[in-house]
Amino acid sequence: MAHEPTTVTITGAGGQIGYALLFRIAAGDMLGPGRPVRLRLLEIPQGMKAAQGAALELQDCAFPLLHGVDVTDDARTAFDGTDIALLVGARPRGPGMERADLLAANAGIFGPQGAAINAGASDAVRVVVVGNPANTNALIAAASAPDVPADRFTALTRLDHNRAVGQLSERLGVRPDAIRGVAVWGNHSATQFPDVEHATVGGVPVERALADALGGQDVATRWLDDEFIPRVARRGAEIIEVRGSSSVASAANAAIEHVRDDVLGTGDDPTSAAVVSRGEYGVPEGLVCSFPVLSDGSGYRVVEGLALDERARRYVDASVAELVAERDAVRALGLV
Repeated sequence: MAHEPTTVTITGAGGQIGYALLFRIAAGDMLGPGRPVRLRLLEIPQGMKAAQGAALELQDCAFPLLHGVDVTDDARTAFDGTDIALLVGARPRGPGMERADLLAANAGIFGPQGAAINAGASDAVRVVVVGNPANTNALIAAASAPDVPADRFTALTRLDHNRAVGQLSERLGVRPDAIRGVAVWGNHSATQFPDVEHATVGGVPVERALADALGGQDVATRWLDDEFIPRVARRGAEIIEVRGSSSVASAANAAIEHVRDDVLGTGDDPTSAAVVSRGEYGVPEGLVCSFPVLSDGSGYRVVEGLALDERARRYVDASVAELVAERDAVRALGLV
């Protein structure tokens, strides 16, 4: 049965992450080989030529699934009828900029985009925020779209999830797909908590496998606390130091996987995504917080009932406290 084209809007589409996204979406990597797509590329006026050039390249690829590309600098046009929105473009933190200034600057981007989604997106729209600070940008966008169910707004922590799996894969000498049950909790920031307490490798608890590989449980715990958690949390800064610029292909890949699993389902293998809290695990209701999640294709839902020991609880609480501080900062500005 033929599908009607799915309209996908990408903001910041002329940037590096946008460029890395476009061709994979058009090739079917995000929604599968049977789902045609129509792309809407939203850019600021200064980025229009880059986006228009990407549109020409998309045409030159002659993707069978691509049923059209529109380029615009008008948010209302970009989100009119959109089914999936990837909010990539964001204001980066500049020299001397305080975090409150960064939040206020991004509110000027994500607030209007949320309003445009509210005004014209499809009834079934799903939104993922990639641009940082992603969790609170998603909170701002959702607050600006009162007619859209808040749970349609998510933020990207799949990149952190993938980074955690990659580190474990290297340390244990196994393929990444042998590792299941990793969870990223909290904020997409240096306070995030990549958690392996319920993870397995080949059916064996990851913590036991690490203890066997590293020479004891105490050594494994020290590696998790002193190397694994900080390296996953600060991987973006490491890549900037080595590469000279921020993550691009890995961020685009994570965004594609996030949408794919949200829309097509995860099966029984949980992943990580920042979703609107309903109070799970004591996280204040309404925060956009990363949790272990599953999807049956109707949207992400939090995996409940996992035990958090005292150590894990400290990590989670610290990251949630940062999210509360960010929420309070934008609330003081009248943004949520």
